[in-house]
Amino acid sequence: MTKLTVSRYSTPAVALHWLLALLITGTFALGLYMADLPVSPTRLKLYSWHKWAGVVVLALSAVRLLVRLRSARPHDMHMPAWQRAAAHGTHHALYLLFFAVPLVGWAYSSAAGFPVVLFGVLPLPDFVPVDKALAALLKPWHKGLAFALGALVLLHLAAVLKHQLIDRDGLLARMGLGRA
Repeated sequence: MTKLTVSRYSTPAVALHWLLALLITGTFALGLYMADLPVSPTRLKLYSWHKWAGVVVLALSAVRLLVRLRSARPHDMHMPAWQRAAAHGTHHALYLLFFAVPLVGWAYSSAAGFPVVLFGVLPLPDFVPVDKALAALLKPWHKGLAFALGALVLLHLAAVLKHQLIDRDGLLARMGLGRA
């Protein structure tokens, strides 16, 4: 069987990439904003939105992973082996965090006794029991993993800018921007 070579990612992969980029960035920004607000109806509403966004990120990440596993991908860019290894490692870590951040957040919410009710109408199951000590352990993990995801996103952006502005190798065209 010959391997199919393509110059761009598939349309579903590109759409999911940019949609998740916007959702993850927005959810992270919302998390930063709401964390220090005083207890109020506004804060509770923002926490609900944050949880909804996390569940959507989790679901879309699962779809994105399936699309990635089933679709042909462009060949690796020409670059030194250490850069290729760093790129692959970063992508694997990003995918891991796409799942870990919302799952740990959901576990924290469950342990704290605050159920996740998607869009205010669909109660999702608590997958850990209410346990204040567990909640206290999970809260910093959610925050730390979110910051790790943010740092990897910045690293990813820096690599994209390097490819676009210094190497001028057409990397962005593979993700639907510019010419392939």
